[in-house]
Amino acid sequence: MSQTITAPKDATQIAADAATKRHVLLIFAGLMVTMLLASLDQTIFSTALPTIVGQLHGVDQQLWVTTSYILASTIMLPVYGKLGDLIGRKGLFIGAISIFIIGSIVGGMASDMTTLIVGRAVQGLGGGGLMLLSQAIIADVVPARQRGRYMGIMGGVFALSSVAGPLLGGYFTDGPGWRWGLWMNVPLGILAIASAAFFLRLPKNTKGKPTIDFAGMALLALTSTGIVLTTVWGGTTYKWDSLTIISLIAATVVAGVLFVVVERKAPEPIMPLHLFKHRNFNLTTIAGLIIGVAMFGALGYLPTYLQMVTGVNATQAGLLLIPLMAGLLVTSIGSGQFVSKTGRYKALPIIGTIITAGALALLSTMTPSMPVWQICAYLAIMGIGLGMAMQILILIVQNTFPNAEVGTATASNNYFRQIGASIGSAVVGSLFVANLKDLLSTKLPSSGGAAAGGNMNSFTPEKVLALPAAVRDIIVGAYNDALTPVFLYMVPLMLVATVLLFFVIEKPLATTIERDVLPEPLEIDGATRVNLGAAEPELVS
Repeated sequence: MSQTITAPKDATQIAADAATKRHVLLIFAGLMVTMLLASLDQTIFSTALPTIVGQLHGVDQQLWVTTSYILASTIMLPVYGKLGDLIGRKGLFIGAISIFIIGSIVGGMASDMTTLIVGRAVQGLGGGGLMLLSQAIIADVVPARQRGRYMGIMGGVFALSSVAGPLLGGYFTDGPGWRWGLWMNVPLGILAIASAAFFLRLPKNTKGKPTIDFAGMALLALTSTGIVLTTVWGGTTYKWDSLTIISLIAATVVAGVLFVVVERKAPEPIMPLHLFKHRNFNLTTIAGLIIGVAMFGALGYLPTYLQMVTGVNATQAGLLLIPLMAGLLVTSIGSGQFVSKTGRYKALPIIGTIITAGALALLSTMTPSMPVWQICAYLAIMGIGLGMAMQILILIVQNTFPNAEVGTATASNNYFRQIGASIGSAVVGSLFVANLKDLLSTKLPSSGGAAAGGNMNSFTPEKVLALPAAVRDIIVGAYNDALTPVFLYMVPLMLVATVLLFFVIEKPLATTIERDVLPEPLEIDGATRVNLGAAEPELVS
């Protein structure tokens, strides 16, 4: 009995010592840079968007600048997750960065909205790999007992990007030009490739030739695309009862059903269906999807609102999001530390979703005359709520499965959260654009329309600010009335997430973490022997 007690302590000490080695720290720093790059590009154009669509004459296409990136990265999440488990992550990681750089070059050279949207989609194909593989690689090289702290830091990086993106977008828009939001990715991406090539050491694939689920990948891509296109086009480009939307919904359902059929028979399914037999996975996945809807739906268009309604420039709009980042940063890191010290985690996302629901309700009360400090206070409250929930949900998923499935389970959970982000951006964008068109066409008289330039698709904050007061007030009021009701629509959705999280089973963290650190245990009759056999190769091979 004494040997059983001593051995796990020795194994834990070996893992802890290895995790402090210089190459692990270099790996972690490099992963944070690449994850920051990918997450920045989800938000960097939010402040620049009014200027971009005005210059490229495409206000009615503006939601695709964000949605195309998120959709492409969403489709690729399970692909990178499964391929990483099958063939190793290092080559995939470098390949994802390369694709990301190519997309940045295409977007940076865009002379019209179509080319810009294509570039953003190519960026997303690589960006999905950067975010997912960063999370999976951390699980490869960091002992599981320390992973809670690292998850908090990752949440902090995401918080930083949520504000640094709009801030950089505003700086480039007001300074050298919005295209530098894309060009900057080229040297940083090359640096990330060099860092991965020289410092990244990961376990190699020892399973032989992998069986890749190409049919599952294709069907998942079709299903994901169908979901987002339905939310983007429905009620705006096409009526909900139109043949196009009905056919699209039917095709999406068929693709989804076929995906389930294929996954049940595939030897290496891209999204194993047995994941959905676990209560905690289902509850946290649905809650994550809802949080994705709320967060990206709000963040995608708040900078546009701030510029058009309060009259600030793009850089100032980015600065006004700092309270949200501060709240998210503090609670994300603090939550990770709390979980690592106490092993308790269930209450945090419950409280977080309640706070986020309250923040959305407050944001729905915004008016053009509301003081800016009050809007910032509402954003800080939203950041506090999101920081308490987001990373903890991923930790719960990782705590549910053995290490052999952690990568796939994390990818699947992130996939549904990104689906929520896609739906959130698409739905909020669609409702906002539709409401804005209706309000402007109703309230803006023909003489006012001529004074405004006669074309709603070419509105920029500068043009609106230069309009006569009477016309400007109508346009500002329309922007406010088009967006604020959408926040209120998301409140019941967040409360649904709160109710679901009450049913999460809080499993003891310590025992599952010991199990999760194992790559693929061949003998499971004693945790002592398994840990001794797995700890060191996972870090230094």
